[in-house]
Amino acid sequence: MSEREAAVARAREEAPESSEQLARRVAAMADDKLGEEIVVLDMRELVSYTDFLVLVTARNERLAKAIADDVHLQLKGEGLLPSRMEGVQEARWVLLDYLDCVLHVFVPEAREHYRLEQLWGEAPHLEL
Repeated sequence: MSEREAAVARAREEAPESSEQLARRVAAMADDKLGEEIVVLDMRELVSYTDFLVLVTARNERLAKAIADDVHLQLKGEGLLPSRMEGVQEARWVLLDYLDCVLHVFVPEAREHYRLEQLWGEAPHLEL
């Protein structure tokens, strides 16, 4: 088991509902910033390295960065920092990794290209 998988497992044991609550909150934050086509995939039965993927489309790079920045700042205010951030400069696909919840913000072309919903087609969708 990797260090990351161990951290996610500890978080699941300590507060099993918190990862779902975090995913719902991240989705709501993205929605408030005009994110579109928001989907939350429940990964708990499929992988050990995260519980939820939050997928969001932004109309353009500026909006993608704004969504990611807003989520980051709101959660930072609560003392929650991502373990990893990717794509912030280019803002075509921005990833904020909170271990048990990973936010993906795409511009439309990148979302269509990577097709994470199809890749993880067997993952249940969380009702928002």
